[in-house]
Amino acid sequence: MVEYHLWTPLSEKDVRKLKIRDVVYISGVMFTARDSAHERALEYFGEGRNLPIDTNGVALFHSGPLVREVDGRYEVVSAGPTTSARMEVFEEVFIEKSGIRIIIGKGGMGAKTVEAMKKFGVVYCAFTGGTGALAAKAIKAVKSVEWLDLGMPEALWTLVVEDFGPLIVAIDSFGNNLYANVMDQVEKNRLKIHQSID
Repeated sequence: MVEYHLWTPLSEKDVRKLKIRDVVYISGVMFTARDSAHERALEYFGEGRNLPIDTNGVALFHSGPLVREVDGRYEVVSAGPTTSARMEVFEEVFIEKSGIRIIIGKGGMGAKTVEAMKKFGVVYCAFTGGTGALAAKAIKAVKSVEWLDLGMPEALWTLVVEDFGPLIVAIDSFGNNLYANVMDQVEKNRLKIHQSID
């Protein structure tokens, strides 16, 4: 396990060195997107249009932040991770078209996303659920917001962050997958228990 403090934008080389169980802190720019934002983004890609924000080399955070307006500017109050499996149907194409390098969420991603991560050089980092207030402390500013018509949690929030983390590399860019490893171990333990009962 190695600890990394990374600044966006990230290159493929930056991401390829990350391995499962590594600890990551991110500074620079990241953005949020959930189901509705992914769906709209894929519409943009299908029409050959650019997204309204620059996503190349940055981190995508599966989150629906709670944001308030203070003295004419936005302030993130809480930004916990959303269950990433909800975005599985969109993420393969999103990775290919957006140029993101890190996905942050909880619960992992499916096989199609993992294959796209291997092909394009992307890692999946797990952020602990229920820690939205902790996440907000690392968010220093809201750089921009797009697609507010989708609602606050579904909009594209571009955030300036400092040492956002700790994040655990749960799926690396070579397909090594902590979630799959745990499930394999669970299955082995289950078989051992059944054999001891028989």
